[in-house]
Amino acid sequence: MQAWIPPLLLLVSFHGASARTHSLKYFYTGSSQVPNFPEFVTVGLVDEVEMVHYDSNTKRAEPKQDWMSRVTADDPQYWQRQTEGLIGAQQTFKANIEIAKQRFNQTGGVHIFQLMYGCEWDDETGKTNGFRQYGYDGEDFISFDLKTEAWIAPNQQALITKHKWDSNKALIASWKNYVTQECPDWVKKYVDYGRSSLLRKDRPSVSLLQKSPSSPVSCHATGFYPNSAMMFWRKDGEELHENVDHGEILPNHDGSFQMSSDLHVSSVPPEDRGKYECVFQLAGVKDDIVTKLDKAVIRTNREKPTDMTVPIIAAVVVLTLVLIAVIGFVIYKKKNAKRPPSPINNPEVLEELNPNA
Repeated sequence: MQAWIPPLLLLVSFHGASARTHSLKYFYTGSSQVPNFPEFVTVGLVDEVEMVHYDSNTKRAEPKQDWMSRVTADDPQYWQRQTEGLIGAQQTFKANIEIAKQRFNQTGGVHIFQLMYGCEWDDETGKTNGFRQYGYDGEDFISFDLKTEAWIAPNQQALITKHKWDSNKALIASWKNYVTQECPDWVKKYVDYGRSSLLRKDRPSVSLLQKSPSSPVSCHATGFYPNSAMMFWRKDGEELHENVDHGEILPNHDGSFQMSSDLHVSSVPPEDRGKYECVFQLAGVKDDIVTKLDKAVIRTNREKPTDMTVPIIAAVVVLTLVLIAVIGFVIYKKKNAKRPPSPINNPEVLEELNPNA
């Protein structure tokens, strides 16, 4: 199963745009013989912001954002139900690891079983998309194809599970309804709960960085929100596509984001550098942030450490924690149509790999 990768730069203009895609994601990770790590962890995110956490050490589902307290206004038993369901999921994941070990003719050692599921909703077009994938020891195990309404097994060991789950038409219909109807409804509800923070728009600080005179010049923006943003280099007002490397959007420790775009200045004649500039655009914000390629403002390693060190290190720490919490995997979560979603309400979450289970 593929690890989660933050969204790449969007190759469209955000100038004056306000629409965006919202998401609800859950990560479930079961593990065996991993030192100093819970054998089961669940992390839930709305728009990439963690809002619920459970692990086998605490045995308790807990809110990670203040605005999640509004859930109990709609459903007073929400956290109790979440906790009870996740305790059950913990036992299922433990059993699934043993089943997977048998399928792969394994005995002891470190093993990891993962689930990712949830949905996305475009607040302008209303378009939705859903995901459900299982992984074992860092590789794809089985995933659901919403278009064909069938399970995809990339290896022989998953074929038994595929045949079992493909034959369960009621479960497939339930999952499809969840993806297309229930989950998007709850994305809207959660976004409304946290609208003061989730719908905010924060402009970043932008700097030009360069390791050495022969290295690319990196245009680095940090502290922006949401992650619907783009950055590019242009010359004489025209966007450049050659000699430019676009980086990924990465999270900061405070919930904001950072990104970079590198310009290979070795191909730029010194007399033409004044014609180049870096442009940052944030969805819903009219004014671009434009930074000219000026040698006087470029920060290099020959200077003392700058304030860019903190957000970069923080981002690495956050990524590490998230990767540990979910062992590099995203889990998209599911819900109940009449109340805030419970990840265990759908029996497929608790479905064991054993065809006779």
